[in-house]
Amino acid sequence: MRISKVTTKTGDKGETGLGDGKRISKSHPNIELLGDIDELNSVLGLAITSCANQGMIEELKSIQQDLLNMGGEVSMPESEIELLSENRIIFLEKLIEKMNLALPPLKEFILPGGDEFSARIHLTRAVCRRVERSCVTFIDTGVDKNHWLRYLNRLSDYFFVLARFTTQNSGGSETFWERNS
Repeated sequence: MRISKVTTKTGDKGETGLGDGKRISKSHPNIELLGDIDELNSVLGLAITSCANQGMIEELKSIQQDLLNMGGEVSMPESEIELLSENRIIFLEKLIEKMNLALPPLKEFILPGGDEFSARIHLTRAVCRRVERSCVTFIDTGVDKNHWLRYLNRLSDYFFVLARFTTQNSGGSETFWERNS
């Protein structure tokens, strides 16, 4: 689908169109999920602007493509077309495994932070968790797309490990949670 006109006025009464032409309320779980995916992609784009590693930028841009593919599937929930492939879950798992090998084991929760890029990735991870919750709500309406949940779960894990990895590689240190006694 190509967008040639942004202002159509067809959504002025609280409805919007899906990719298959169906009109639904803007409060429908489908639209909530689409909006959350869009926000995640935007927050990720913001994080990318503070990344200095070109290889990492390419990885993150490929994830942005995944999010657009997922949005395409969400906008046509009854379609059998699978734009977000299972291979992308494996891709994330391999990245997580590779970065984890360079990290010390966690003994306590860490506070989001580190350098600017790491802090932005922590924010991206938190938004990703919200997308995952929205996805559960949408799937609970009867949509059989459990690969979305697996992808989002791995993606939030990836963002967590990436934030730790970049903090360590920038010479920063993690701040651990201090339990109140």
